Amino acid sequence: MSEGERCRYCADARRDPTLVCVVEEPKDVLAVERTREFRGRYHVLGGALDPLAGVGPDALRIRELLARLGGTGPAADETEIAEVIIATDPNTEGEATATYLVRLLRDFPGLSVTRLASGLPMGGDLEFADELTLGRALSGRRALS
Repeated sequence: MSEGERCRYCADARRDPTLVCVVEEPKDVLAVERTREFRGRYHVLGGALDPLAGVGPDALRIRELLARLGGTGPAADETEIAEVIIATDPNTEGEATATYLVRLLRDFPGLSVTRLASGLPMGGDLEFADELTLGRALSGRRALS
């Protein structure tokens, strides 16, 4: 995504260095950026876990993420990271990757690990929503103020 060590978003000093959004592919960075809601930095895994296709943890940039969080190596951030937002795709491979990452990251003291909410699309009808999507929308509901 960039020629340098950091992409233009992560190199921007105005962004919050304590937030890291973990995505599968560089195109996912652009999708998140289009929302204009996220002001942190990114970590691109380079794919998702897919054992049937031979893609295991060593094929992804998970070691680099751990080094970045642990403050070691060239990938380490100069600021302590407070939250990792897992933004993998809502499919079997993305869910497997998210679950794997949560297990790895839960041992980092003081680190908040969150997952993108999933649910109903704007303009959608409840009658056409599948059970899994509707169930996630119900469990991920939030209070209105």
